[in-house]
Amino acid sequence: MKFLCLGYYAPEVYEAMSDAERKALGERCRPHDEKFFGTAKVLDVASLKHPFGAHIRPGPNGQTVTDGPFAEAKEVVGSYFMIEADDLDHAVEIARLHPAAQIGWEVGFSMEVRPVDIVWVKDGEYVGPKRES
Repeated sequence: MKFLCLGYYAPEVYEAMSDAERKALGERCRPHDEKFFGTAKVLDVASLKHPFGAHIRPGPNGQTVTDGPFAEAKEVVGSYFMIEADDLDHAVEIARLHPAAQIGWEVGFSMEVRPVDIVWVKDGEYVGPKRES
């Protein structure tokens, strides 16, 4: 089973950190990264660029597009990763090794683990349920 894991942080706190504090935080992540990647269950990992992006919301008069990739929130998604696991308990066990689940409480690090229901596209090809003609 595949699981999408979202890593959250508080951007205003992170941005207020000095370069030295950010570098130290990164150094604290390394040992956790080694254990996390050592599971051989990590499929994809990415950090998201902040504050760039757009928030799109449908409405009765069409779409509204605003700056910023997120709705009003103190914590925003800063990274994601996909893992392969037997079940939710196994996925949580793996996700708990990620640095955002181990350290960084001072910058609002937290983690969300969600089972993937249907994979629609893989490697650019539609692989979802059969389409009616």
